Amino acid sequence: MGIRVRDLALRFHRHVIFENLSFDIEPGQFVALLGSSGVGKSSLLKIIAGLQSPSAGSVTATDGGPVPGRIAYMGQQDLLYPWLTLRQNVTLGARLRGEKPDLDWADHLIERVGLTKRRDALPMMLSGGMRQRAAIARTLYERKQIVLMDEPFSALDAITRASVQDLAAELLADATALLITHDPMEACRLGKVLLVLSGGPAKLDAPMVIPGAIPRHQDEPHVVAAQAALLRRFQELQS
Repeated sequence: MGIRVRDLALRFHRHVIFENLSFDIEPGQFVALLGSSGVGKSSLLKIIAGLQSPSAGSVTATDGGPVPGRIAYMGQQDLLYPWLTLRQNVTLGARLRGEKPDLDWADHLIERVGLTKRRDALPMMLSGGMRQRAAIARTLYERKQIVLMDEPFSALDAITRASVQDLAAELLADATALLITHDPMEACRLGKVLLVLSGGPAKLDAPMVIPGAIPRHQDEPHVVAAQAALLRRFQELQS
């Protein structure tokens, strides 16, 4: 299941954040969205998730149905419940739906993000990076067809970031994913298609398609070339 965005606009009184945004994310495609701070990336993601209403336009799944209710969403903040353990936070979605938590799946994800020894810890006992990893595990636990992520790896150190990126690429191989990032290398490692939102009102630049299976190694020649091209595009847009 993919995403279809048509003529989307967001305005606050006379201030236009973006307008006439139209694009498709094909089923099973991993798309990275980049742009400067304040350009409207997070607002666009919230609109797609159904957490914010647009001023105009529509967002639907490629099967014609709604997107909200069929996604896993991870915002910039971890939003862990302080009175729940890490494991309980990971399985929160199932608990809220009245389902029996899949503890084996939760423990597998907790192990993959390197937090097995902290499984029963409360969020106050975790570092910022640990909390971020727990939030990523909670998102992946849902196994949804569409996954929306707003800078999910930003609080992680370089080594942990690479390993968790690899995990996300592995577990989202069959999902439709939209990732917001400020990191060109991260976008080039994970994105099959890169979108750049820029300007005011913001518009989408022509998509950049990167070949090769994800996660790509940062030393691969076409990854290095794509990162250089992306940086040049940013410089051109800001000049």
